[in-house]
Amino acid sequence: MDAIAQAYPSKAVRLIVPFAAGGSTDIVARTLAPRLTEMWGQTVVVDNRPGGSTVIGTEIVAKSPPDGHTLFVTPAPFTIVPSLLKKLPYDPQKDFEPITLINTTPLVVVVHPGVPAKNIREFIAVAKAKPGALNFGSSGSGGSNHLAGELFNSMAGVKMVHIPYKGNAPALVDLVGGHVDVVFNGLTSAIPLIRGGKLRALGMTSLTRAGAMPEVPTLDEQGLKGFLAVAWNGLTAPARTPRDVINKINADVLKLVKTPELVERLKADGSDPAGYSVEQYQKFLRDETTKWAKVIAAAGVKGL
Repeated sequence: MDAIAQAYPSKAVRLIVPFAAGGSTDIVARTLAPRLTEMWGQTVVVDNRPGGSTVIGTEIVAKSPPDGHTLFVTPAPFTIVPSLLKKLPYDPQKDFEPITLINTTPLVVVVHPGVPAKNIREFIAVAKAKPGALNFGSSGSGGSNHLAGELFNSMAGVKMVHIPYKGNAPALVDLVGGHVDVVFNGLTSAIPLIRGGKLRALGMTSLTRAGAMPEVPTLDEQGLKGFLAVAWNGLTAPARTPRDVINKINADVLKLVKTPELVERLKADGSDPAGYSVEQYQKFLRDETTKWAKVIAAAGVKGL
C-alpha cells in the first residue's frame, strides 16, 4: 500500500446519497457512516443530494476530486438511468471507480388488503380478468420498482397501469389508502406495514426467500421462473481515484459488512449484506446495466 493510501483519509469523507433522507439507501449510508468514522479516525458525513432521478447526486460525485474523500452510495438507478436519458452530465462507464456492493434488498409485492388475492397466482388471475383495471405505484418513472412492475407485466402476461410518484413514501401512503392496487416495494420500508396488517405481501422478487420474512414465497416459486429484481446499494468513487485508496476502502467496508452487528442490522431492515471485490462489483454493474436496458426496450418504457 502506497503513502497515499496509508494517509487516507486525511480529512472528512462525504457519502453522497442521491435521495432525500429516510429511504433505504440513506439508511445504509447512515449505518456505515459512524462505523467508518470510528475505523478511520475522520468524520464521515452523509450528504443527501436528491433530484433529477438520481442524476444530481451522481454528477456531484463524478466531478469531485478523485482522492477518496467524496464517495457515492450507489443505488440501483445508476444502472437504469443510462437507458432512460439520452444525455447525462457524466459517463457512467468512464467517470467512476467501483469499490464494492454493500447490500441487496429484495422487493416485496404488496397489495392493499382490499385486493382479492392472497398470492401471486391469484393476483395474476385478477389482473387477467380485468386488463388495464389494476394499477401499480412506484417511486418514479424508471426506478427499480417501476421496472420490476414492467418486468412483471411482461412475464405474467398482464397489463397493469403504472402510476409514478415523487418518491417511495407517497406511493406507499396511497397504497395503504387504497388509491393504487400494488407496489413492488423495497422490503425495508414495507415490513412495518405488512406486520401491522395495513398491506398484504404476495411474494418476493429475489430468487431465495428473505431472511426477514421467510414465510413469504418468491415469485420464482410461484410460477414466474427466473423473476429477479432486487434493490441494492454499492460504494463508488470518482474516476482516477488511486487504486490503493480504492482497495483500502474496499477492504475496510468488507470488514464492516461481515461483522455480526452490521449483518444483524441489515437483516433487520430486510436487507442482505454483500461485500464484493472491486472486480465482482464492476461485473455486477455491467450485468445490471445490460439487463435493465433489455427490460426497458422490451417494455417500451419512455425516457425520463
